[in-house]
Amino acid sequence: MFTGIIQGKGILVDVINRINLNRFIVKFPNEMLPNLKIGASVSNNGCCLTVSDINQEYITFDLMKETLKLTNLESLKIGDIINLERSVKYSDEIGGHIMSGHIITTAKIIKILKSKNNLQIWFNLCKKKYVKYILHKGFIGIDGISLTVGNVTNNSFCVHLIPETILRTTIAEKNLGEKVNIEIDFHTQAIVDTIERIINKKYKRII
Repeated sequence: MFTGIIQGKGILVDVINRINLNRFIVKFPNEMLPNLKIGASVSNNGCCLTVSDINQEYITFDLMKETLKLTNLESLKIGDIINLERSVKYSDEIGGHIMSGHIITTAKIIKILKSKNNLQIWFNLCKKKYVKYILHKGFIGIDGISLTVGNVTNNSFCVHLIPETILRTTIAEKNLGEKVNIEIDFHTQAIVDTIERIINKKYKRII
């Protein structure tokens, strides 16, 4: 599990294409290396990946085709920066919200509004069916960042970014048309799905 509080930025230094998977080698910041072991889970742009090899600060991850299909990781190029977070420990503070690292879809950046000490970004979901889980003032994970939803209109929604988030993450470096990874809040999903099932059962009884 993760908290959505980005701990550092990694640099993608190599991509090795293999049968049915890609191997990513990411250069980690030194502060994220202590006690990191093979088999550990690390959030890369919000996607939970398993460490398969460690060579000093160069950490290797294997990405299956399904992972590449569902996320924006396939579009990354050598030299690109990645949001990183190591898995949470029981003693850690939950500064954001609980996240699984399971990306459900992607969203495209459609508008960027800049003002003093604030950045507003609008996104359009690539799969419209998931918009029902995105609620005003609700939690959402964007490229591994725990954020609060601003406005929601049809298939689009926005978030507001404070200077600290801009400094610690890659989101302010994104451009119009770029895709980000989306993880919806599992509490919200459970509530929405439960209510839908109850309503559907009652409707079937009526007809």
